[in-house]
Amino acid sequence: MILVGQYDSPYARRVAVSLRVLCLPYEHDTRSVFGDFDSMRATNPLGRIPSLVLDDGTVLIESAAILDWLDEKVGPERALLPPSGMARRKALQIMALATGALDKIGAANYERLIRPSAYRWPEWIARCLTQCAGGLEALEHEEWPGSGALDQVQITAACMLSYIGLTDPQFLSASRYPKLFKFAQRCAAMPEFQATEVSDYQVPRGE
Repeated sequence: MILVGQYDSPYARRVAVSLRVLCLPYEHDTRSVFGDFDSMRATNPLGRIPSLVLDDGTVLIESAAILDWLDEKVGPERALLPPSGMARRKALQIMALATGALDKIGAANYERLIRPSAYRWPEWIARCLTQCAGGLEALEHEEWPGSGALDQVQITAACMLSYIGLTDPQFLSASRYPKLFKFAQRCAAMPEFQATEVSDYQVPRGE
């Protein structure tokens, strides 16, 4: 398998961490959606990441679809999400908060860091950050394990928190979100996250 997408994308990273947790070997294609856009469109018509190229040449796109396939591949006993019932619905709702917060901090980052300054919309940035904070506040009330095996809820949340820590570190403070901050630190020390760490992150600029 080949995972297409750099680890500075939390969506690509959650696939990479999941592959490692499930002990599924893969190659890493590090093309950039900014630097290799035309080439990326040959893999995914949307020009987005992540994509997962299977051994038979099939290309899966979008992290949620890729993660669903991984769970199906390993079977229900090893799957990272519960197969059905209340446990699955609860997991999906928590993940929706995490990916929703991620989408909003990402939208704010694009507006602040990529769009030329003359065209930025401060009210929209503030709204996105408020929505992200709402997601984080809801997640702060969940229980985050201090040990044990990783599941998809933890992987997705940790990748979201790591992205915020990279791109807007003051937004995720230990005093404001102590449970999430402690959980993020725990995951950052785990080998699956260390192997996919983004140590040379460069924020794209619009100027």
